[in-house]
Amino acid sequence: MAKYKAYPEYQSANSQWIDIIPLEWTRVALKFVVSAKITDGPHETPNFIDDGVPFLSAEAIKLNKLDFSRKRAYISFNLHEKYSLKCLPQRDDIFMVKSGNTTGAVAIVETDEIFNIWSPLALIRCNKEIIAPRYVYYSMLADFFQTSVQLSWSQGTQPNIGMGVIENLHLTYPELTVQNKIVSFLDHETAKIDNLIEKQQQLIELLKEKRQAVISHAVTKGLNPDVPMKDSGVEWLGDVPEHWDVKKLKHIASIIDCKNRTPEYFDDGEYLVVRTTNVKKQSLILDGALYTNERDYKIWTDRGVPPVGSILFTREAPAGEVCIVPENTKLCMGQRMMNFICHDTEYTKFLFDYLTSDCLKRYIDSEAAGSTVSHLRVEQVYNIPIVIPPYAEQKQIDDIVGNIKSQYSKLISNAEHSLLLLQERRTALISAAVTGKIDVRNWVAPDTSDIEASEEATA
Repeated sequence: MAKYKAYPEYQSANSQWIDIIPLEWTRVALKFVVSAKITDGPHETPNFIDDGVPFLSAEAIKLNKLDFSRKRAYISFNLHEKYSLKCLPQRDDIFMVKSGNTTGAVAIVETDEIFNIWSPLALIRCNKEIIAPRYVYYSMLADFFQTSVQLSWSQGTQPNIGMGVIENLHLTYPELTVQNKIVSFLDHETAKIDNLIEKQQQLIELLKEKRQAVISHAVTKGLNPDVPMKDSGVEWLGDVPEHWDVKKLKHIASIIDCKNRTPEYFDDGEYLVVRTTNVKKQSLILDGALYTNERDYKIWTDRGVPPVGSILFTREAPAGEVCIVPENTKLCMGQRMMNFICHDTEYTKFLFDYLTSDCLKRYIDSEAAGSTVSHLRVEQVYNIPIVIPPYAEQKQIDDIVGNIKSQYSKLISNAEHSLLLLQERRTALISAAVTGKIDVRNWVAPDTSDIEASEEATA
């Protein structure tokens, strides 16, 4: 923020979230800058239909925007009219998620399209004679506001913040003309950062796709480009080296399915219950882990304790995540988990490489037959086609794949770090502008007409 100057005079903000604000600014609760009481959508579950009025809930807020493609469903016009007596969204309304994993997420309505919302969304309608809606929107994205949300919500099975709490959350603001100047400044500057963020996200996806393609070629075609090939008999797999075997997973491994009911969890339990949320990025993730006691552990492992070095596999939510069972971990499988124990343990590393390539995705897509499949049935897992090279080649391929994963992991990690820095800069810039840490009253938008004219002439 060094290139921006500060205001000439400041005053104490009298807030635990903000230290000082410019002398002419005001700190106030949300309830004093709205034109109607902050409300939310209906608390009943409506009857959904195939077409009608779009009905949005928390998942429709993505990257601080409303994404109508993520609507929950449609409701009838009659039901829309009923719900509109309490809450009728309109342009410039601000939504904040008030329950669930994305509590605190914010979006502003930028359309005149007719739609309605469900109870996880709070609707804030600004008094435009006092405050600009986009200024409030940016204020609610600032770090001080998001921190106040996080420290004000109640924790049950998921975060939740009450309507009475929301209306008493504070923001700071100057007079209206300065607000509009700040909005213009942030619209321009965040658009530039958003463009860089989008490019960084595209780079990360390209790196992931390239990694998958290289790994998949190694585990299905081998390392020798001159080796004779044969038809694998599997359409999506295509040709494989002539001397490789093609079998179904059930013929080379014991496949252990979980018990299809929920175990009882205990705060003082010492046995990890592996759920699908614990298997991410080819690792066992212990954040948010749940544990059971010795009595239930014996019940949940009556089909066998997953042995160290075997493969844990998720067949739902999502299907196809894998990790190796680590040493020194007492664990059993929760719902939707499976365990692969290779008959020949020397094959495990290659199988793991194969499962972390895009072969699983191609298999799942082939089973979907045009529909969206988010899970695999047990028999579909049993019948996953796999390839079996001679052991010497397995070892060579595993070494190569290990190097590929290491190289791409570094590239992806660096790109993700750059993305994080951009996101932090965006938040810091917003926070500085809406608390008066920087003075943008004399900011003038760059004149891009000459650049645009030059680009048109070149085109």
